[in-house]
Amino acid sequence: MKTSKLLATLATLTLIELQVWLQTAVHRQAGKHGSRVSSAHAQEAAYWTPAQLIAHHTSGGCNLQPGDLLGTGTLSGPLLGQSGSLLELTRGGREAIDVGDGHERSFLGDGDAVTLKGRCSRPGARSIGFGPCVGMVAEAWP
Repeated sequence: MKTSKLLATLATLTLIELQVWLQTAVHRQAGKHGSRVSSAHAQEAAYWTPAQLIAHHTSGGCNLQPGDLLGTGTLSGPLLGQSGSLLELTRGGREAIDVGDGHERSFLGDGDAVTLKGRCSRPGARSIGFGPCVGMVAEAWP
C-alpha cells in the first residue's frame, strides 16, 4: 500500500480509542480480569492526527509498511480518567487509585499485569485494532 493510500485510509477513521487495564495478582488468583484505569479517544488526547504522524515519520525516509506498529508516546486526555500513565493517574504516586475489589495502587506491584488495548472505528465500517498487549511485573530478585 502506498503512503498516500494509507494516509487517505487513516483520515477516514473517526474514532481511535485507547484503554489501559490493570489486573493485580489478587485479581488473577480470584479469576477476575482487573479493571480499566484509563480510557481516552485520540482525538481528545493527540495534538497530531495519525496522518500527520505518519507523514512526519516517513518524511525522513523511513520505510513504514502496512502492519507496522507506530509508537507515539503517552496520549493523555483532558480528564483525570484519560491519563496516559499510572504516574499521571496517581498524581506522581501521591494519590492511590481504586483498581477494584477494595484494592488501590499508587505504583505497580509485584504480580500486577498491565494491558493496553487500542481500536479504530467508523460508523458503517469494520473496526480495526490490535489484540491485548500485556506486561506483568515480576518479583524483584533477592
